[in-house]
Amino acid sequence: MRFVKGHGTENDFVILPDPDGELELPAALVARVCDRRAGIGADGVLRVMRTKLSPEVADQAGEAEWFMDYRNSDGGAAEMCGNGVRVFARYLVDAGLAGAGEFGVATRGGVRRVRLAETGDVTVDMGTPRLLGRSRTTVAGQEYEGLRVDMGNPHLACAIGDPVAQLDLSHQPAFDPEAFPSGVNIELLNPVGPRRIVMRVFERGSGETRSCGTGAVASAVAAAHLAGETTGTWAVEVLGGTVTVTLDERTSYLAGPAVLVASGDLSL
Repeated sequence: MRFVKGHGTENDFVILPDPDGELELPAALVARVCDRRAGIGADGVLRVMRTKLSPEVADQAGEAEWFMDYRNSDGGAAEMCGNGVRVFARYLVDAGLAGAGEFGVATRGGVRRVRLAETGDVTVDMGTPRLLGRSRTTVAGQEYEGLRVDMGNPHLACAIGDPVAQLDLSHQPAFDPEAFPSGVNIELLNPVGPRRIVMRVFERGSGETRSCGTGAVASAVAAAHLAGETTGTWAVEVLGGTVTVTLDERTSYLAGPAVLVASGDLSL
């Protein structure tokens, strides 16, 4: 099995080219590939297949030739991944499967339009964030309130008074299972300047990661909500670097680096 390894602000992925949908990807295999000691190591797997061949997203084939079949590191399928779709798009261009410019990528959360040059940052239209009210999480015994944000996948973005650098995110933060029956990505953030925030994230199915694209957008939405704003551009500092989130009256955009670092053969 061929693979490519890539990352977006150190949110890393194993890319598995499977244009004809021939691979079997049970959860145990995905978890083994993502294992950082017994496998290649990654926050998730991006399987590359033709949209028309996937019953899950075949209705998107008219807008996007390629489907990003995203799996978290525990093997579970997820609706969307903002950094993942940027790395996926970089792979498509690098592999000659798409041309630089703008094109659509099919995901379980709907088609996402990406824009990229031959090299450099990748920008993705993340869609309209949906605000679903407030909820709470508990991290190492401390309770925080946050904003529920639907980015095609569920988020709880909490602007907190404690420095996020000091938080212990080695264990799953508690959350309301009635509000999030399928689990949730939890962001803890500090505003540190005009339209600039620092964020850490505990991702559903992956644990704490160095970056989360959908989480960065959810965090910018929460910061904007706190400031009484709805539009503008935010710099979001994550452990793996900085991404840019732009909110307008219609949609949201995520921009940042997407890097391919290795390729090879995976032994099963």
